[in-house]
Amino acid sequence: MRKISTLAIALAFGASASMAQTVATFDTLSLPGTDTFYVNYSDPGNNVGFDDGLAHYECVYDTAWGGTWVSGFAYTNSTDVSDSSYNNLYTAAPGKGYNNSTNYVSVSAYSPVMIRLKGKALGQPVKGFYATNLVYAYKEMTTQGFSKKFGGVPNIEPDWFKITIKGYLNGSLKTDSVDFYLADFRDADSTKDYVLHSWEWVDLLPLGRVDSVVLSLSSTDTAGGFGMNNPAYFAMDNFETYETSGFANTSVAYAAKVYPNPATNMLVVELNDKSIEYVMVTDAAGRLVARVQAEDKLTLNLSGYTPGVYMLTMQGENGIATARFVKQ
Repeated sequence: MRKISTLAIALAFGASASMAQTVATFDTLSLPGTDTFYVNYSDPGNNVGFDDGLAHYECVYDTAWGGTWVSGFAYTNSTDVSDSSYNNLYTAAPGKGYNNSTNYVSVSAYSPVMIRLKGKALGQPVKGFYATNLVYAYKEMTTQGFSKKFGGVPNIEPDWFKITIKGYLNGSLKTDSVDFYLADFRDADSTKDYVLHSWEWVDLLPLGRVDSVVLSLSSTDTAGGFGMNNPAYFAMDNFETYETSGFANTSVAYAAKVYPNPATNMLVVELNDKSIEYVMVTDAAGRLVARVQAEDKLTLNLSGYTPGVYMLTMQGENGIATARFVKQ
């Protein structure tokens, strides 16, 4: 008779460390006036970035060609959506930050750019951020400029423009990545085509624990052989991190039941913490195998899994719970 065990998992909130959240809104960063942006020529060609929340945002300026923003992040309060030319690299397509906030960040990423976590956020998951197009990039993709009109004429070409986000932990690049599409014309139903003009959430929880994230841009518009033709810019706001904030009262324990363990074809997860948002499964190499929306009781189909040891991770407002299970 096979022995069936039940794992009672004490969430980090109750039995070890609580997971506070810090949101970098960029609204506390000062600017000299309205419709202005961060400029720093103090160390040309090197990182002159800034901190907000529990992260450092890299930025490089150069004095060449009369002064140039080379790459990275620049906070801005620009609202000038009337200028969609190359001269306006600091205005989000909505003309304001997420939720009508004043400040947000413009991102220049012709090459990958990095956000480095700090303090108690080091080695913890990043919840995510809001993203949208710049008005300059939006105009280029919706009309015929230097780059092509996305979708082509008559809107049948499967164009796309996306951000790819990867994580580093302890100096090593992790295998998982997140793709977020700023423009997407791949669907056979043309009514689903879009070039993003609103602030939308980018979920970074699938990256797991990280100490930095690197962002890169790519698209289908590469005609001419000199790389991407459409502008390599987008806007970001509300970069949200988790942090370990010390030990909570161990008498407060939220539990989840995971059974059977070992499992053959099915694994049942019963959640008692209603704040849990996602349940993720990773293999022994740290590769993401599955990620599902949380329910009070989940049944995971393991029939396609290779036998071995897996990690179950549950993420919510109260913390992170992890447990190993065996697939036979």
